[in-house]
Amino acid sequence: MNTWRPTPSLVRACLLALVGIAGGVVAGLDVLVVLAAPFVVLGVMGLLGRPRHVPEVRTLIDHHRLHEGQGTASRLDITDLAGVEHVTRVAAPAPHVATRPTYGAAGSLVADGLPILEFSPRRWGRRVIGAERVALTSTWAGWRCGPADMPEHGLSVLPQSTPYDSRAEVPQPDGLVGRHRSRRIGSGTEFEGIRPFATGDRLKRINWPVSLRTGELHVITTRAEQDAGVWLVVDGLRDIGVSGGIDGAASTLDLTVRAAAALAEHHVRTGDRVGLLVIASDGARVRLGAGARHLHRLQGTLARVRTESRSVPPDRLDLGAGAGSVVYVLSPMLFTPLVTATASLQRSGASVVVIDTLGERAGSTDRLALSTLAARMQQVERDDRLQQLAALGCPVVPWRGPGTLDTVLHQLARRAQVPKVRAR
Repeated sequence: MNTWRPTPSLVRACLLALVGIAGGVVAGLDVLVVLAAPFVVLGVMGLLGRPRHVPEVRTLIDHHRLHEGQGTASRLDITDLAGVEHVTRVAAPAPHVATRPTYGAAGSLVADGLPILEFSPRRWGRRVIGAERVALTSTWAGWRCGPADMPEHGLSVLPQSTPYDSRAEVPQPDGLVGRHRSRRIGSGTEFEGIRPFATGDRLKRINWPVSLRTGELHVITTRAEQDAGVWLVVDGLRDIGVSGGIDGAASTLDLTVRAAAALAEHHVRTGDRVGLLVIASDGARVRLGAGARHLHRLQGTLARVRTESRSVPPDRLDLGAGAGSVVYVLSPMLFTPLVTATASLQRSGASVVVIDTLGERAGSTDRLALSTLAARMQQVERDDRLQQLAALGCPVVPWRGPGTLDTVLHQLARRAQVPKVRAR
């Protein structure tokens, strides 16, 4: 804060008091002295109420990391409130951030508590809040300190995990332990069948009812449970549409990031190892990992996705994934090199699923407008790319939330069990 300065009301009261008393004395009019008496009281009380020290003011926010739709509060920390009667604060508007009070202005008496501003980010990403001005007023509104500019605070807004759950198993689990049934017989709890006893079988696996009925020892076979490696490929090259935040319409990047967050949370919760690859000019790559700490890392990486005018050179576009991993490509599929890289990954034998995040876009009503014709031509080219991917055996499904991938994963799991013929 700067220093205490007299308010216009104090200056006005002092001037009126002096003019009234001087005019009454000079003109000999008692009525002027009587009219100036209230202003004399206000001026004297205001002058006597000047605070002795200049307080230090700073703002604190309750949280620095939130999900879309959640809220936090900005509070004031003032070192010395002696002589301060009223506190006023006004926050600057921030894009995609809702404020309460609505216009970011709040004030209250010190006796009633310091004013609090509440912020709620409505879209994922890096948000800046707390850029505000704070003013202090003394008793009788005689002196004012400020307004002083407060430093802004950075807020990391994680994408909201849309409700998603899937009962389908990953086609080719390749880990050591997990909840997915392996294609290989092993020690587990998933029932596979009953077969005659062989050397090396454990005695606790003997099925006595079948053994007594047939006269020969039979044992129960089970399948091992394995975890899976899941790669999320996020297309951050373009953002089509206008984002209305969590309460409004979603752009293509909104759908992509939120779908990736939902898939990451689902697979981490089921014990799978999840990796992330962001396709952008300053893309990021997160290795396979599991656990709550790894999930926070994935969400933080998704919150930093930015679109730029620069594109990624085709030679730098690598969707490489380990054998047995499942690759989810979340993209509106408008970038030709990304479609080519997806097709190459599908030909290599990986389990690839393309999740279409273009969504439903309302076009112009004028079908002959130049922008409408360009959009229709782009849509035709995009449909052709998706048909070529489907012809290669790569499923393409639009993002619909819960149950989006159940049918596709079941089909991939059955395909993985079919014997493959390889030329030598």
